Amino acid sequence: MSKRDDGTSDGSKGDVSLRFSETVEAHHERIDVDEWDRTYVVGDVHGCPHTLDRLLEEIDPSDNDLVLFVGDLVRKGPDSHAVVETVRERDNFSAVRGNNEQKIIDGRKTVDELTDADREYIESLPVVISWDDGMVVHGGIDVRKPLSEHTVGELLNMRSLAPEGGYERPFWFEQQHEHPRVFFGHTVMARPFATDSAVGLDTGAVYGGKLTAYDCLGDEFISVDPVENYESRSDDSIVTPNVPVRC
Repeated sequence: MSKRDDGTSDGSKGDVSLRFSETVEAHHERIDVDEWDRTYVVGDVHGCPHTLDRLLEEIDPSDNDLVLFVGDLVRKGPDSHAVVETVRERDNFSAVRGNNEQKIIDGRKTVDELTDADREYIESLPVVISWDDGMVVHGGIDVRKPLSEHTVGELLNMRSLAPEGGYERPFWFEQQHEHPRVFFGHTVMARPFATDSAVGLDTGAVYGGKLTAYDCLGDEFISVDPVENYESRSDDSIVTPNVPVRC
């Protein structure tokens, strides 16, 4: 179905009008996935180029396939430059900004191997990429309020709906039952998460977990083991989702 003349949705599942605040809209990229043969969404790479290479070999995307990344391309792993270079040099690769990219932009963190071209690319990354009834952000959304009331910081860092935040339940993605379908990273999970309304892709590649992608056309996950475990992480900051993977 088509949108009404005023740009609002007529309520059909496949036609969602995403409205953001002016601040977020300045960092919002709309795309048309129908221009591509297949669309893949990849979880947090965290500076692990060899593991990314392993995943890309498994996916084997053609130039007519779109590969989207949920952010946190950088930090914690051995070579953030190589990861950023891989993504920015492919016309069919795109990424949203993660909280670790934001730390570099704000000057709160530095990564010595990043080049000027890398930093320029990082600063250019959108906070959200959207199409039809889907969107990619790094952290997630607050299901208790409309998208138009979200800040950049919330989209980058959203995880728990509990007053103290962090890794306390309830998590936003377990409460997300409406469209758009949100593809996200940031929350490290013991296994990937999928419902009709949310897809979680950070399976902790830099911590010895897997690097995971989602094939939107095939409706399935593709995961590879990491080349090496570069950082440790406590069990209480790795989430086991409440609902089973549906695909």
